[in-house]
Amino acid sequence: CHCFASSGFRQPRPPHLPTASNPQTNIQVTMPPGSHQGTFQPLLHRSGTLRERLHSYTKRTLGAGGSINEAVALPPGESCAAWVAVHAIDFYNDVSTIWAVMSTDPYLASFRPGEGFPSGVEYRWSDDTQQQAVSVSAPVYIDKVLQWIAQQMNDETKFPNSDASSEDEQVALRVFQTPQFAALCGQVFRRLFRVYGIIYSSFFGTLEALEMAPHLNSCFKHFMYFCTEFGLLPEREIEPLEVLVRPIRKQYYNAKQGITSSSTTTSNANSANSSTTGSAGSGGK
Repeated sequence: CHCFASSGFRQPRPPHLPTASNPQTNIQVTMPPGSHQGTFQPLLHRSGTLRERLHSYTKRTLGAGGSINEAVALPPGESCAAWVAVHAIDFYNDVSTIWAVMSTDPYLASFRPGEGFPSGVEYRWSDDTQQQAVSVSAPVYIDKVLQWIAQQMNDETKFPNSDASSEDEQVALRVFQTPQFAALCGQVFRRLFRVYGIIYSSFFGTLEALEMAPHLNSCFKHFMYFCTEFGLLPEREIEPLEVLVRPIRKQYYNAKQGITSSSTTTSNANSANSSTTGSAGSGGK
């Protein structure tokens, strides 16, 4: 996809994808009054749409026992830009649901502006209504990020979720393939990464006590595999969490080499079988 390539996003070669099914469910998490977030309602992909079709690839791959490398790879014949768009929504759902559980902790109110961020950094908040970034606490930063992302994704001029006609699909693709959308997606992924950084830096112990650490780790690994596959995060963004990210990237590259080696071996074996069969046929004559 040229618009993502122009923004530094890479389009890799897609592997084979399994075909088992695993439909998405609608989960709503309601927080008590006075909590930081109020209500979280994961964003859905309307049935039969381009977004739903692409979302189903990942579910089918993982549901059929496929690897995370296979799950993040671009399906054959699909739009790279649309693939990234759908995953931006799915990763938002992952993060928002995790934070919904965390956001009821009274401990969050003790953070002052500038506190709760990964060591050596402070993420300041700014949006279209502010001329200058402002210092906020880490919990407030997460709230603002998730609210901002939800606003972008609920705007169908930015994240189309039209009916499943070929005409509507083409309209959605035209939106997804603009430089403006590439820039928006880049900002979404960077901010989601920062939210993960804050959660690991300041709230991992709480999630571990709630027995949610394995789920957090699984979501972050999937997120990082996807970001690595498509080059979505600048290195300067990753540096504060390098210790956390490095082993995940190593696993990604090792698994990627395994997939490539396996594909090459299978291709060579097929070629050898074809050659053997051809020779045997000639000899029979």
